[in-house]
Amino acid sequence: MHFNCKCGDIISAHQVFVRMPNRDLFSWNTLVAGYSQMGFCSVPLKAFNDANFENSGVFQFSYASALQECARKEDLRNGKVFHGLIVVSGVARRPFLINSLMDMYSKCGKIDEARFAFDHAEELDSVSWNLLLSAYVRIGWPEVALGVLVWMHRAGVKLNTYALGSILTASSTIDEPEKVLKMLHACVAKVGLDLNAYVGSAMLDMYAKNGGLEEAIRIFDCIPNPNVVVFNAMIAGFSRLGTGAACSEVGVEALHLFSEMRRRGMMPSKFTYSSVLKACILSKEFQCGRQIHVQIFKNNLVGDAFISSALINLYASSGLVEESLKCFSAAPMKDMIAWASIIAGYLQNEKFEEAMALFKEMLFLGRKPDQFTLSSLISCSGDMGLLKLGEQIQCYAVKEGLDQFTYYCNSQIVLYVKIGDLGSVVRTFRDIPTINSFSWSMMILGYALHGHPTEALMLFDKMKECRVTPDEITFLAVLTACSHGGFIDEGFRNFGSMMEEFGLIPSANHCLHIVNLFGQSRRLDNAEEFIVRSSFNNEPLLWRSLLHTCQLHGDIERCILVGEKLVELDPSAVSSFTDLYNIYVDAGKVSLAMRTRGKMREKRLHKDVGVCWIEVGSSVHSFVDGDSSYPESSAISAKLESLKLRMKEMGHAGFRYLDMDNQGKFKWKDRLIRSHVERLAVAFGLISLPKNTPVRVMSNLRPCKNCHELLKLFSEVEKREIIVRDPTRFHHFEHGLCTCGDFW
Repeated sequence: MHFNCKCGDIISAHQVFVRMPNRDLFSWNTLVAGYSQMGFCSVPLKAFNDANFENSGVFQFSYASALQECARKEDLRNGKVFHGLIVVSGVARRPFLINSLMDMYSKCGKIDEARFAFDHAEELDSVSWNLLLSAYVRIGWPEVALGVLVWMHRAGVKLNTYALGSILTASSTIDEPEKVLKMLHACVAKVGLDLNAYVGSAMLDMYAKNGGLEEAIRIFDCIPNPNVVVFNAMIAGFSRLGTGAACSEVGVEALHLFSEMRRRGMMPSKFTYSSVLKACILSKEFQCGRQIHVQIFKNNLVGDAFISSALINLYASSGLVEESLKCFSAAPMKDMIAWASIIAGYLQNEKFEEAMALFKEMLFLGRKPDQFTLSSLISCSGDMGLLKLGEQIQCYAVKEGLDQFTYYCNSQIVLYVKIGDLGSVVRTFRDIPTINSFSWSMMILGYALHGHPTEALMLFDKMKECRVTPDEITFLAVLTACSHGGFIDEGFRNFGSMMEEFGLIPSANHCLHIVNLFGQSRRLDNAEEFIVRSSFNNEPLLWRSLLHTCQLHGDIERCILVGEKLVELDPSAVSSFTDLYNIYVDAGKVSLAMRTRGKMREKRLHKDVGVCWIEVGSSVHSFVDGDSSYPESSAISAKLESLKLRMKEMGHAGFRYLDMDNQGKFKWKDRLIRSHVERLAVAFGLISLPKNTPVRVMSNLRPCKNCHELLKLFSEVEKREIIVRDPTRFHHFEHGLCTCGDFW
């Protein structure tokens, strides 16, 4: 019987048991333990009843086996039945049975019952203390677990690897984790467990989670024979800290560790593969990720939930959304992690409609999203400019009780910032239970983007007064405020403070605002010199900003040089050729303009199609360049003609501009041409929305100068607020003015 049970053949073991002429305690124990280990809790229950019926009595170790299986399956009902049998049998005071009961109740989520068993035990051993400590860690009460650790020390209970490993795992969620971690590190060193693989892996993992990567590396180097768990912790530490400029470097280090692990003959676990796949994303080694995918397939680990999600993220990060969907479809168990990953993948690749379709499918299948999935979807609603959809998701979050999480509340602020509803941004910010650095940053950005740069900088000062440390996102919002408000000196001062006072490394987006500040002060030479000397001198984003600045200031000669530079840096971008073409047209260089258009045809590059959309009620109406099948076309045309007449009556005339046709000939065109979709969308909003509501239009392209001038006049004539979001900023048109100050 014992042999068959150990081999997993419970049927043969039971047959041997049935044929036995005389059954003793050992035979009953073997049968009960065998069924429990195989996961059949109901069969041991029947065996206990049969044993009592035969008056054989059952040895208490069988109860421990049965309780262990109930704990593994989180089977509280049968666990309570076994508890009752233990009490009836009169063996409830045995320490190892007390430990089994504590383990069962804690893993079934009944911490009070586990604590009751601990408090009323007549005799406790070190296992009892460790079980209580790990129970509090498991339910997310690290402060209480720390209290138990202190209690253990005062009671003279020897600290072992299990206790220290558990509390180290929980220390990252405690306030001021660095202090707690140093205290625990000293405790580990004092008892001589700092070189233990289990404790060492937990310790380096905690250091890595809290930014102490150098200390984590030192611990890793000190462990004499690191095993798979230690390598996993170190690889995960590198992968977790991959942010900002160091992103690629730490990803490469993680891959080097993985290679060293394989060189030593260690078999990677599912945790290894999930961390390594993240390292491939950080280092952009997508081909390496494909090779690791092959290894995962060979080791039959594709069905693991964590690995499936990591593969989905890998292919989504490389732009292969279809491959991500294949990995998602191949996953045998589509849990919330998989759903969240595939939805995030579509959002990452700006496939917003497909992401929302997946969300609806997930709800239809009965899956309940967590706060992180809902946050991503609310942000997605903001990207699409769909306020009603975002509000529907908010209603779902309130219904499910997820609206009090700071992470979720921050996503609400992001939604309103992207929609252009500053009033809702302020209200949401005030209602957040716990305001963190990201909350402050988004609030500052909201003021900056929507024409209130002074308030944005005042809020930044208040943030520092509250002793909240600003990060890269905060300074991006602050520089946006300086750029949009024309606060040139303040912008340069904050850019310097970011590096010198806070030790932050500027990104290309931070430098973009410095270029804008130079441009606003007409210091175009300084702007160009700043780009050349920066570490982003080959970044098209900065040169394109300089180009637009030169166009605004009429520096045609510099425009041509920068435009040609952009074509050189980004020859596959349609916008580079389009900008250069427009520059040549403005400069009257017809032959060069026609040559540029010819190169676009050779490369099969087509001008980006302008698309605008507006939300009216529960419907979204889109307007596409060259498409005349938009709704209410006759009413829109009539509205535009009416606006034209009213503007002429107010003294605004001469809405014509010079453009070049396909033959290189210049012709005068009417500014109210129907192909510019911003005007069509705004006109539709003016006739469809209530008069006391602003008209919000989303656009995939920057408005041209002519459209910008007309929309200012529309707001003056209609006495309505018109809000247009382009790819770089918001334009609030009101009383004939725009919050961008005609600098965009």
